[in-house]
Amino acid sequence: MKCLILAAGYATRLYPLTENFPKPLLKVGDKTILDWLVDDIDTARLADEFVVISNHKFARQFEAWAAAKQQKISVVDDGTSTNETRLGAVNDIRYAMEKLGIDEDVLVIAGDNVLDFSLTKFITYAQKKKASCVMRYYEPNDQKLLKCGIVTIDANDKVLNMTEKSVNPATHWCCPPFYYYTRNDAKLIQKGIDNGCGTDAPGSFFAWLSKQTDTYAMEMQGNRYDIGNLKSYEEVRGTYKGIEK
Repeated sequence: MKCLILAAGYATRLYPLTENFPKPLLKVGDKTILDWLVDDIDTARLADEFVVISNHKFARQFEAWAAAKQQKISVVDDGTSTNETRLGAVNDIRYAMEKLGIDEDVLVIAGDNVLDFSLTKFITYAQKKKASCVMRYYEPNDQKLLKCGIVTIDANDKVLNMTEKSVNPATHWCCPPFYYYTRNDAKLIQKGIDNGCGTDAPGSFFAWLSKQTDTYAMEMQGNRYDIGNLKSYEEVRGTYKGIEK
């Protein structure tokens, strides 16, 4: 399994902190955000390679970080240099897979979130299902629902429908940007793009895929901390205690 880490954004809401520095390399406690994610997944040796998908502006900084790590980490530069010219998350996934010739299961995660539970539980869940999977959590705030991927499931976690940033959310089940794609499903990403799936939000491909084949949504085993602006970053720095379970 390869782990693809989406890190090509420009984090404009965190300026000036991230004007010349990538958000995934910000420190939370004694580690960078990327360290928390990579070190957790590596504990179970479930990924044989980590791939950080960067923009051109920050690629060298990610390469310097990767060089100091013990894990096998590749950095893919998507060639963009501004927020206005970014490829979008789905196109970044396609670009990295084609560039590296990836032909196996892939875990796709956002590089700007920290969790207080181990992602290995999600990986194990998906491998037992032998299907592409996403995580879900209950979001009571109606306004926050408008900014999320929303999933409808049956009693066995099977995804019946998924939408991205719907104006009329069907449920309160939100999907954070963590996805497991089987080898065969990952090959469909170009077909999804050709058939009109969105390319900006990372969940757009999964939403399209869920209409083509059986997919599942595991309820999150803890909390996710999204670092979206300066205020949320300071809050996470003050409260995050690491992976607890």
